[in-house]
Amino acid sequence: MKFLTEEKLTIVGAAGMIGSNMAQTALMMHLTPNICLYDPFAPALEGVAEELFHCGFEGANITFTSDIAEALTGAKYIVSSGGAARKAGMTREDLLKGNAAIAEQLGKDIKTYCPDVKHVVVIFNPADITGLVTLIWSGLKPSQVTTLAALDSTRLRSELAKYFHISPDEVRNSRTYGGHGEQMAVFASTTTVAGTPLTELIGSKMPVEDWEALRQRVIQGGKNIIDLRGRSSFQSPAYISIEMIAAAMGGEAFRWPAGVYVDTPEFHNIMMAMETSITKEGATYKFVEGTAEEHAALKNSYEHLCKLRDEVISLGVLPPIGEWSKINPNL
Repeated sequence: MKFLTEEKLTIVGAAGMIGSNMAQTALMMHLTPNICLYDPFAPALEGVAEELFHCGFEGANITFTSDIAEALTGAKYIVSSGGAARKAGMTREDLLKGNAAIAEQLGKDIKTYCPDVKHVVVIFNPADITGLVTLIWSGLKPSQVTTLAALDSTRLRSELAKYFHISPDEVRNSRTYGGHGEQMAVFASTTTVAGTPLTELIGSKMPVEDWEALRQRVIQGGKNIIDLRGRSSFQSPAYISIEMIAAAMGGEAFRWPAGVYVDTPEFHNIMMAMETSITKEGATYKFVEGTAEEHAALKNSYEHLCKLRDEVISLGVLPPIGEWSKINPNL
């Protein structure tokens, strides 16, 4: 059995629905035979491991532990869903305080047990903030830490396909940027629908009010899953996050925006969704171009993230921005 790499991949939060799906997806995609499952909830973790053993994967070396030192030692890649799940009636921001503290400990543990890790994907909400906290406390380079942001873009693709009654494959370059939350910036100018720019369809074949309603469905996509299933998304974040780590391992290029550390003349000291490239050399991003209205939405999303970041600073989870480089010289 040929794998993309032989290096160790650690799944943090593996006893949960997202984490267990990530582990299975990584094995089905033949990323690496060496997968370590970590979760503090030992009985459920063992249950996940047993199920994966029963799948009969060839060549797999699946280990599991509730000891974070054992889980991270030797890890070259990490994907973490190890925060509290979003429940009905909650926003991603409602999870801020508890999950920011979890991210702080994750960053410290990475620095202690696997400072030579190659790439870390953080997906527990609010992912922009938990990823930022993890990056700062881990001491890693900004190019080594990314966060899940693609679900908003895939939801835009899905909604447009349903609206126009076409295959999702005919919707190209659907994009949202900024925060992974209710303040995301939904872009129309990047997208084509069956070869036609979406901006040409809005106001002609798609009434403006229909576009606004669709945009809201994209923004509320996570809430809709909770309403339908009684729990937050797990299949889609699991699959997409493993696509991200596969790209970092040198696999196929990642197709969607990702959360990255951004520090430009306009956007400072923040983690947010940008147009990115994830490779074995790390993650890079390029400036997002759009209409004046889209840029204003992106700036509003950035400002919302800054408020969350500053709240985390006020909670003592992060020091003031001017002191970040004392913790992480790469910033």
